[in-house]
Amino acid sequence: MGFVWGIPYLLIKVAVTDLSPPTLVLARTAIGAAILLPVAAIRGALAPLRPYWKVIAFYTVIEVAGPWLLLSHAEQALSSSLTALMVAGVPLIGAVLAWRTGDRDRLDGRTVAGLLVGLAGVALLVGLDVSVRDWVAVIEVALVALGYGAGAMVISRWLAGAPAYGVIAASLTLTALVYAPAGIALAPTHMPSAQVLGAVAGLGLVCTVVAFIAFFALIAEVGPVRATVITYVNPAVALILGVLLLGEPLTLGSVLGFVLIIAGSAMTARRPTRVAAPLVAEP
Repeated sequence: MGFVWGIPYLLIKVAVTDLSPPTLVLARTAIGAAILLPVAAIRGALAPLRPYWKVIAFYTVIEVAGPWLLLSHAEQALSSSLTALMVAGVPLIGAVLAWRTGDRDRLDGRTVAGLLVGLAGVALLVGLDVSVRDWVAVIEVALVALGYGAGAMVISRWLAGAPAYGVIAASLTLTALVYAPAGIALAPTHMPSAQVLGAVAGLGLVCTVVAFIAFFALIAEVGPVRATVITYVNPAVALILGVLLLGEPLTLGSVLGFVLIIAGSAMTARRPTRVAAPLVAEP
């Protein structure tokens, strides 16, 4: 998961050179829906969703429809590696939400310390690498992190009995329908480059279809808070790809922030002596 969700930052950066954020979100979700909706229907995973439709709508807004638009818009101003490093604050958000909601996935002292160390790395990164003119994009990325942290909690607490394939397919379909008018209206009049088309295909197939199925299984295995620790691994992938493939600068802030993020990851990912039971049924 850390590798699969480290790739989107690179692919989004490439795609937004030719596509508007609404068009990119539409293309990505339409690809995912076209593949997963028939699969969910064949598996009988759509009818059981009726009691969950309000929760699924809320989950769609905070995990897919909102964050993916904000992320695409933010990367028009920020580098892919910087964006990924800032999203690494998701585990701390998940920990705070778990504490506020009385979630059973409790954290010991070392885990909390790891979350704080990781957050310090994000703060250092933002302080050294973000200019004043980019603060709108920074706020957008912060909202993305909040949505991702809350999304994992929603899966755990309110979608435990819903079939994973059905939830993913419904969420992608709803997002595609919502963005269809704006996405089509803002679509380019010319054929996008092969690099952009490849980036969109990768976002839809690997970073959406494969990623969501794996993420539901990961939450079932380790719980919602520790599942978000993948966002400490994502930046490493995004940083390396951004520097090597996009020529993005390797700055002092990114190096120091990355070191703290990895240290926090090592501390946070450690299992406590007593591990809580899984919170989500195995997809």
